[in-house]
Amino acid sequence: MPLRKIQKGRIEVKQTSDTKQPKSKVQSPKSATDYSASSITVLEGLEAVRRRPGMYIGSTGAVGLHHLIWETVDNSIDEAMAGFAKRITVRLLPDHTVEVSDDGRGIPVDIHPKTKVSALETVMTVLHAGGKFGGEDSGYKVSGGLHGVGASVVNALSTYTKAEVHRDGKAYAQEYKIGVPLKKVHEIGKAKDTGTTITFRPDASIFETLDFEWKTIVDHLRQHTYLTKGVHMIIKDERGPEEKSKDLTALQFPNPTFQFYFEGGVASYVRYLNHNKETKNETIFSVDKESEGVRVEIALQYSNEFSELLFAFTNNTHNPDGGTHVAGFRTALTRSINTYARNKGFLKEKDQSLSGEDVREGLTTVISIKLREPQFESQTKGKLGNTEAKTAVEAVLGDAFLIFLEEHPKDAEGIVGKCVLSAKARAAAKMARDTILRKGALEGFTLPGKLADCSSRHAEESELYIVEGDSAGGSAKQGRDRHTQAILPLRGKVLNVERARLDKILTNNELKNLIIAMGTNIGEAFEIEKLRYHRIVIMTDADVDGAHIRTLLLTFFYRHFPALITKGHIYIAQPPLYSVKYGKSMQYAYNDEEKEKILAELEKNKSVKSLRGGANTPHHPPAMGESSNPPSQGGSGGVLADASDTDASGETESLVIAGIKVNIQRYKGLGEMNPEQLWDTTMDPAKRLMKIVTAEDAEAANEIFEILMGDEVEPRKKFIQTHAKQVQNLDI
Repeated sequence: MPLRKIQKGRIEVKQTSDTKQPKSKVQSPKSATDYSASSITVLEGLEAVRRRPGMYIGSTGAVGLHHLIWETVDNSIDEAMAGFAKRITVRLLPDHTVEVSDDGRGIPVDIHPKTKVSALETVMTVLHAGGKFGGEDSGYKVSGGLHGVGASVVNALSTYTKAEVHRDGKAYAQEYKIGVPLKKVHEIGKAKDTGTTITFRPDASIFETLDFEWKTIVDHLRQHTYLTKGVHMIIKDERGPEEKSKDLTALQFPNPTFQFYFEGGVASYVRYLNHNKETKNETIFSVDKESEGVRVEIALQYSNEFSELLFAFTNNTHNPDGGTHVAGFRTALTRSINTYARNKGFLKEKDQSLSGEDVREGLTTVISIKLREPQFESQTKGKLGNTEAKTAVEAVLGDAFLIFLEEHPKDAEGIVGKCVLSAKARAAAKMARDTILRKGALEGFTLPGKLADCSSRHAEESELYIVEGDSAGGSAKQGRDRHTQAILPLRGKVLNVERARLDKILTNNELKNLIIAMGTNIGEAFEIEKLRYHRIVIMTDADVDGAHIRTLLLTFFYRHFPALITKGHIYIAQPPLYSVKYGKSMQYAYNDEEKEKILAELEKNKSVKSLRGGANTPHHPPAMGESSNPPSQGGSGGVLADASDTDASGETESLVIAGIKVNIQRYKGLGEMNPEQLWDTTMDPAKRLMKIVTAEDAEAANEIFEILMGDEVEPRKKFIQTHAKQVQNLDI
C-alpha cells in the first residue's frame, strides 16, 4: 500500500514538518488614543472571501480547490431537485479552467428590486444572495446551498469567471475578474434552450495548487447522480497533455468522458458500495416516502463485514458527522429488528434484546432526506440539527422495514441471524476485554513492559513511536527525547483486523500492548479524552515488510480508532533512504531524487567514476554525469573499490568525485542506524519529516481497505495490476 501518495479520497497522507518558525518581533502596544473608529476595517463586496477563504471553502489546498466545483455543481443539482434540470455537464478545460452547465431555467437577468442591478450580477457578486431564502415563494422548495454563497465565492476566488444564461429565447452573459464585473449583463444572441453555464479559472495566488484530480471529480459527481434520480451527469476531461500528465488518476481512467444516470437512486448506490462484498440479504431494502413535510429516501443491505458503512445526506449535501436523521434511523432500525426477532422466536428470553451495535455490524446504509429549512452546525454542513428529521425518518423506516422483513423471510433470516451472531460475539469480546483490563489492574501495572514511556504526563506534548523490531526499538530508546517520546517495539507482523472481531484482537499481544499504551480503551469503552499521546507515530523499515506492517497498523486504526485519524493523531515517520558521506560531512536523502540532487551539487560538472564492487552488488542507474562503463585504474581520480567499499548485501556504493571519496549507504532497516543518526534524521522535532494520516473520503477509504486487507483475492489482484507501474523502490 503506497503511503507517499495514496490516491485522493483514499487514506490521504499529508506531509508536515515540525521545524519551528521564528517568533515575530513583539511590537509595543498602542495607546488607547490610537484605537478609534478609523482602526475598524470594513471589507466591501467579496474582499472578505479573499481574506479568509478557509471560512467558505474549508482550505486553500486541493480540498478547497475542488470545493469550487462542488459549489457550482450544487446550484445545478438544486435546479434538478426542483424538477427543472435533467442534464448537467462538467468540463475540465486547458489552463486549469472548469465549465459547469445545466439545462435548468437559467438564472434570472432582470433588475433586482433591492440591488438595482441584474439578478445574475447580484447572484454572482453578493454573498447570501440567491433563490434559497424565500420559503414557499422562492425558486426552490429544498436546496443543498443553505447559505447562498456558492456562486459568489467561486467568483471571488477566480481570476476569470463567465456566466452565460439562456432563457426567454435569448442568451445573456457577464464576465468577471476576481469577483468584479468587467461589464454589465448583456445579450449575446438568441437561444432555443434554457440553462446556465458557469466558467471559472481559480486564482493561483489563493490556492496552493491548481491541479484538479480527475478521479476525485468523477467519484463525487457519481455520488450526486445516485442521490438525484433521473439526472444525466456528464463529465469531460478536455485538458491538455501537460496538465493531464500531472494528474496520476487521469492515467488510471484514460477515458476522457464519463456519463452517469441511475433510476434506482440510493438503492443503486448501496448496490455499488457492496459490489465486492458477500451480502446477507439479496434484496436491497429501500423506501422513498414523505412524512411531515420531509421526504425520506433510505436503502440498506447487510454483508459479512464487521464494520458499519453509513452515508447520510440532506438535500444532496453529505453530512459526515450525521445528525438527527441518523439518530432517527438507528432508533427505528434497532426497534424494528428487535420486534421482528421476538415475534419469530430468534430471541428466546423475554428480557433479551439486540443493541444498536449488534444491528449495525456489517450494515451498509444510505440515508437521503430533503426538507425545506435545513439547520446545519456550520457552512461545511457536517451535522444536521432539525428535530423534525428524526421524527420523519423514524416514522418512515419503522413501518416500511417491518413490512420488508415480513415479505422477505429468507432475507430477514439472514439479517437477524447476522445480528444475533454479532450480539454473541460482542458479549464474548466484552468478557475478553474486561478480563484483560482486570488482569492488568490486579498485576499492578497499567502499561506493557515493552513500552519505554516518556516522563511527561501532558498528552499534548507526548509522542508514541510504534517501531518495527527490537533492534530499531533499541536505537530509538537510546536516541529519543525521554521527556516527550515513548517507544513501543513490535515483534513481527500484527493481526489483520479487517476480518477479526474484538475478542480475537484482544488476544493478540502486540495489539493488546498498543491499546493499553494508548489508554483510550477500545470498542464501546473507547474514550479519546484518555489518549496518553497526541502523536502516535508509525516508524517502520523502508522495505516490503515495513510497508506491510504499516498497512496492518493503519487498518487497525481506521477500523477501531477512526477518531484518532479524523482528529489528526496518527503520523508516519519518514526516515531517510540514503546517507551520502564525503570527507567529514554527511547528508541524508529521503528519496532517489534527493540523492541525485546531492551528487549533482557535489559533482559540479566534474567527472564521477563508480567504485561499485562485489559480485552481489545490485544494478544502480549511473549518477548524473557518471559513465555506466566499469571504471579503470587509471585516469583522473578513479580507483577501483576494495572490499571495504561494499557491505555484504551490496547496499553501500562508493564514488570518487574530483579525488574526493563519496560513500552512499542505502538504509533498508531502522536498525542499521545508530541512536544519534535516528535522532538526527527521524525523531528530532526541529529536523524530522513526518506525514499526517487523514481520511477525507470515508467511502473510498473503506473500499481501499477492503481491497487490500479483505478476503476477496480478485479485487486485490486487479488493484495490484492497475497500480504496479506507480510503485518505486520495490525491494523483493
